[in-house]
Amino acid sequence: MNAIITGATKGIGLAITNLLAEKGYNLILNSRSSEDLEDLKNRLKEKNSILQIEVFAADMGSKSEVLKFGDFCNAQFETFEVLVNNAGVFIPGETHKEEDGVLEKMIETNLYSAYYLSQKLIPKMIDQGKGHIFNMCSIASKIAYPNGGSYSISKFALLGFSKVLREELKDKGIKVTSILPGATWSNSWKGVELPESRLMQANDIALAVWNAIQMSPSAVVEEIILRPQLGDL
Repeated sequence: MNAIITGATKGIGLAITNLLAEKGYNLILNSRSSEDLEDLKNRLKEKNSILQIEVFAADMGSKSEVLKFGDFCNAQFETFEVLVNNAGVFIPGETHKEEDGVLEKMIETNLYSAYYLSQKLIPKMIDQGKGHIFNMCSIASKIAYPNGGSYSISKFALLGFSKVLREELKDKGIKVTSILPGATWSNSWKGVELPESRLMQANDIALAVWNAIQMSPSAVVEEIILRPQLGDL
């Protein structure tokens, strides 16, 4: 079994990477940092030397780099069962106060990366007649919240993209699942003075992904909404 994960070295992406590696998946991993990728690859291989772990550093906000990453994935794996479009960026603010370029940056990273990578990889999934695409949306894909600004705009758009993919691919054996987490411990929350129990753990999201993967071919979880037990912050 083979999987491709973007934004794989931190937070939710790292949790999904670790879990799929534990389940025996060969992996192609992406982040912006070659050093972080090599470190992660070494750690995974130490745990299971049999796994094929490939890494590719790319800025997923750059169309040309996304397309190169897609070509790399197609060259490495003859087939792949899982694609996790997890790469993203969060810049807080209000739309009427944001600096020039903030909207573009978040649309390019949070939406276009998933769009262009999926375009590259879906033809192989169609040929094999199966596959599962996970798009890492957000609770901000459903509800605009204070200081969410262009981030929420980009995540609304990503959820829309997921819904379109779901309709286009339902008769081709390819599943599409939108993940909509609320506040989850990651680098975005670094330095925040909150009790650990107030936010979800990244592994909670990974477990939700894994449970969706295990469904029979006749069932698909279209959306997964996860929130901290005490509610949104």
